Amino acid sequence: MSALEFTQELRQAIASNPFLEEDDQDPAVAAQAGESVFPADRGATAESDPAREPALPAFDPEPYGGSYPSGRARDDDGDDRPDAGQWTQSTVGLHDHLHQELCGYRLGDRDRLLADILIEALDEDGYLRQDFDELAASLSVLPAPTHDEWMVALKLVQHLDTPGLAARGLGECLCLQLAALAEATPGRTPALAIADRYLDLMARRETAELRRRLGCGDEELAVACRLIRSLAPRPGFAFLEEGADHIVPDVIVRKIRNQWVITTNPAVMPKARLHQAYAHLFRKARCDDRAPLAQELQEARWLIRNAEQRFATIQRVAEAIVAHQRTFFDYGEIALKPLVLRKVAEELDLHESTVSRATNNKYMATPRGVFEFKHFFSRELATETGGRCSAAAVRALIRDMIEAEDHRDPLSDVSLTRMLAQQGVLVARRTVTKYRDLMKLPPADLRRQP
Repeated sequence: MSALEFTQELRQAIASNPFLEEDDQDPAVAAQAGESVFPADRGATAESDPAREPALPAFDPEPYGGSYPSGRARDDDGDDRPDAGQWTQSTVGLHDHLHQELCGYRLGDRDRLLADILIEALDEDGYLRQDFDELAASLSVLPAPTHDEWMVALKLVQHLDTPGLAARGLGECLCLQLAALAEATPGRTPALAIADRYLDLMARRETAELRRRLGCGDEELAVACRLIRSLAPRPGFAFLEEGADHIVPDVIVRKIRNQWVITTNPAVMPKARLHQAYAHLFRKARCDDRAPLAQELQEARWLIRNAEQRFATIQRVAEAIVAHQRTFFDYGEIALKPLVLRKVAEELDLHESTVSRATNNKYMATPRGVFEFKHFFSRELATETGGRCSAAAVRALIRDMIEAEDHRDPLSDVSLTRMLAQQGVLVARRTVTKYRDLMKLPPADLRRQP
C-alpha cells in the first residue's frame, strides 16, 4: 500500500477492532514503558551507526519547496497530532469551477439554465464540440431557445474567469485568449489575425506568405508567433482532477553535518498499540464463547507486528537507495548511477519481490523534490571507456542539450546521438528518440522557432 492507503486502512482497523487504540504518547516514553509503537522517529544515515546518529533539527519545509506542513493540526477531539491531509492537494474540476463563477452573475432562470447546459457540455480540454441543436434536444424548455439566446449564453461562459474556455475550435480558443490580453501587448494584433484566419499557414511555417498577407516584417511576425505559442491550446487541462492525486512521502531525506539522514515521515504514520485495559479484561474474563474476541486480539497483534515490519523494510530500502545514489543528492539527476532491485535485495537479504513492493508507490521527500523510490533504479548503459552510465543520467544530458540549443536550428535526434557519443555515451538514435518522448520534449521540427 501507499502511505495514504495504509493510513486509511489502519484508521479503519482502529475504529473496528476493540483491542486497538491510537497511541498519542511520545515515542520515547512509550519505548521506556515497553509498549509497541510504530518507529515514527527512527532515523539513520546512509553510512553511519544508528546508535551514534546526530540529533535531528526541526523540519524546515523551505528546502523542499515549502510544500510540506511545518505545523501540526488539531483534531476535533483536541488531540494535537500531524495531519496527513496537510500533505495533500486538491483541485476543483473544470465544470465545478465554472458553475461557481456563474454564481456571481445575476441571471434569469432561463439564461442561467442555458449557461449551465453549455458548461456541462464542455469536454475535459475546455472545448464545446456539440452544436446548439443537439443541446436543445436534451432540454424540455418552451419555447425552444433561439440561436441568439444560445450565443448570449455562450459569450457569457467564454468570459468566465479563464480565457479560451467554451471555444468551438482552436482558432476561436486562441482568439479568446489573445482578446483578453492588454492591447499594448507586443504582437497582439497580428497574432489575432493569424489565430482567426491563418493558423494553417503558421502550422506549415509559410512565413513568406504570412508576411505578405499580414503586411508585417520578420521581427513583428516572429513576436506574434511566439505569443501564439505561449497560449494554452487546451485550457481545460488546467482543471484536470488528476492533479488531486495524493503523493505522500514515506521518508524524508535531509543533509545534516555532511551526511544524508533518512527519517520515516511522522506526519503520515498514525501510531497504534494494544488497548491494554481491554486485553487485560479479556484475559481475566470467563465466558463460554471466547473465539470471536480471541481472533480480534490476534488480528490486533498481527497488525501491529506487520506494520512495524512494513516501516522497517521501507526504512532499510530507503537507506540503501541513498547510500548508492549519494552523488544524485549531491549533484542532481545527471549523477544518478545505475541500480537494480536485485542488488538492493542481496544487500538487505530480502527477496527481490519484497524490495519491489517496498519501492512501489513509495515516495521520498528530498531537497531536490519528491521522488518515487523506483526513480532511483535506472538501467545501465555502456560508455566508450567501458564505464557505466544510468539511463536517467542520459535523459538529463539530453534535456540539458536541448535547453542549450539554438531555437532557430534545434538539434535533431541524430545530432543528439552524435553529441552523446562525443561525451563517451554510446546509445542508438532510437533510444534518444524514446528518451526524448518520455520527457515529453517535441522533435526538432516542432521546437524550431522563426
